[in-house]
Amino acid sequence: MQEAAAYLGISPRTLYVWRHRRQGPPSFRMGARGRVTYRLDALDAWIREQELADSRSNPALDPVSAAPQRRVDHSATA
Repeated sequence: MQEAAAYLGISPRTLYVWRHRRQGPPSFRMGARGRVTYRLDALDAWIREQELADSRSNPALDPVSAAPQRRVDHSATA
């Protein structure tokens, strides 16, 4: 877990909390002691998912670049 946290640039405590809230990258237990393990490709995939979900990294999600929406006049219906 220490190495995964360092790879992500976060504290091990943050990674621990994310794991228990099921918010962080996928992990699994391995070995007789049940050591928590993260695969490097899973960490990279999770980072990509975070980038795509962030409007600062994904122009398609940027509300400033979205086409303006027309207002609907609900008062005229009756």
